[in-house]
Amino acid sequence: MSFFDKVMSALTPPESAEDRREARERAQALAKPGDWLSQALEHHRRIEACFELALNAASVAERRAALRDLAMMLTAHANAEEAVLYPAMANEDSRTSAGMSYEEHAMTRIEMGGLETLDPMGQEWRDKLGHIRGAVLHHVYAEEGERFPELRKAISPQDDQRLTRRFVEEFDRYMGREVFEAPRQMAAEIPRQQQARGQMQEGNRNPPRNWGAADY
Repeated sequence: MSFFDKVMSALTPPESAEDRREARERAQALAKPGDWLSQALEHHRRIEACFELALNAASVAERRAALRDLAMMLTAHANAEEAVLYPAMANEDSRTSAGMSYEEHAMTRIEMGGLETLDPMGQEWRDKLGHIRGAVLHHVYAEEGERFPELRKAISPQDDQRLTRRFVEEFDRYMGREVFEAPRQMAAEIPRQQQARGQMQEGNRNPPRNWGAADY
């Protein structure tokens, strides 16, 4: 059974949010400022922000723009991992994990492509994106909880520095810094925008008591 066959059957990934939080904290404790592991973790946070933007977008234009940004972030991150980290995993006797990681990326690309054929405002589009999010969160959990910590412990300091340099090169080759920062900044605005929309809807339901013809 493939990765997506296992995970796409439910909107929520098999592990809990607490499991994912603890795995990230353990991985973060192994990271060094600016190294490949700290940057991979930051990419994961940006990807999560992109999913939130897409799932909370209110119009066709916003959803299409959010989906484009998510696809760009996923592609840039995957390119860097596939060119740098997964070969290093395979070289350190983790061929199985490396192979699974490549397969998970490939299936994510296929499923993301399928979104382009759906109505952005339809429930099928939202459900499919939710399934993809769950699968990606599971993939991230596997990397942060096991695959990347194992790689960090297995490589030499020299290889660690080389992986950091190459990881940055491959990511920046596809996505510049300005584009990279945007999704997380925009995601931070989601709660405020939702609150504003809620207040506007409440105001429409309950107009002022003196509302009437005189207001015209």
